[in-house]
Amino acid sequence: MKTLKGPGIFLSQFIRHQAPYNSLEGLAKWASGLGYQALQIPCNHPAIFDLEKAAASQTYCDEVSGLLANYGLMVSELSTHLEGQLIAVHPAHDVAFDSFAPAAVRGNNARRTEWAIDTVKRAAVASAKLGLRAHATFSGSLAWPYLYPWPPHNAQLLNEAFAELARRWLPVLDEFDRQGVDVCYEIHPGEDLHDGVTFERFLASVNQHPRCNILFDPSHLHLQHIDYLQFIDIYHSRIKAFHVKDAEYLPNGRSGVYGGYQRWIDRAGRFRSPGDGQIDFRGIFSKLAQYDYDGWAVLEWECCLKDADSGAREGAEFIQRHIIPVADRAFDDFAARDVGSASVRALLGLNQID
Repeated sequence: MKTLKGPGIFLSQFIRHQAPYNSLEGLAKWASGLGYQALQIPCNHPAIFDLEKAAASQTYCDEVSGLLANYGLMVSELSTHLEGQLIAVHPAHDVAFDSFAPAAVRGNNARRTEWAIDTVKRAAVASAKLGLRAHATFSGSLAWPYLYPWPPHNAQLLNEAFAELARRWLPVLDEFDRQGVDVCYEIHPGEDLHDGVTFERFLASVNQHPRCNILFDPSHLHLQHIDYLQFIDIYHSRIKAFHVKDAEYLPNGRSGVYGGYQRWIDRAGRFRSPGDGQIDFRGIFSKLAQYDYDGWAVLEWECCLKDADSGAREGAEFIQRHIIPVADRAFDDFAARDVGSASVRALLGLNQID
């Protein structure tokens, strides 16, 4: 069995204009001081990590790795959550998502999609130069506006949506395959890949592509009332990345899983810092150890109550406490005996029969 790695921390929610959160070195020093061993780095902040430079220059990637090593850190994964989202945007969301794209492609769905595909491909090259095995992203969404449809379910619409999603992603998956890196889709409401069934449908659409994998985040499954422990049993061979994020669902008589257009703090389902919600992390870490997951356990801090610095400080210790150093021998090895076939037959009483 293998011991998973950690703790790591996803930087997206911590990047700010103020020091130490406005430079890679500042963030590295801060995270190292909290006990983290790795950073999951988003690709949409060139001042923190310049993706274009990383894809073109091994020297730049070596400099990034060297800087982090000075603080006892490494890169767990690169993240293109926003860029992956832009690979497939339904027109209903065009205006909302346009701000995530460069000014030159805003207002043009086709050009924005092309830019997003090229950018995620660059992340594949950069990941390989950094020696990474996994990459974190979103799938984007063409069918999401029809999640709870009225007029009723339209099979042809959904077939076309997933066929188009696959058409856009297959060249990206092939590039990641050339680079030897897994694409890990965060299973997330708002994305077309938001549960096990939709992941399976996409996986079939991309011909069971070996690089099509999962970023496991139990919070998004819990808020959909999905059994996230059984999810690991079913999909463990495809789980290649892991966000440690907590959540709670508090049933009430006024709103449910859709949230009632309310702020996070007022919703029945809401995100919490690890240990403050309802997620069974002991069960999760046990399952991942059982199935030989040897990737990173990465904190993704999103809490409707606790401040970010407290969440980050507590998160490192929380992850470290839950990592299971797996055994290199069975506890009853001491009682094992190497016996010959005659002794085995005697144990079974077969010699008497003979």
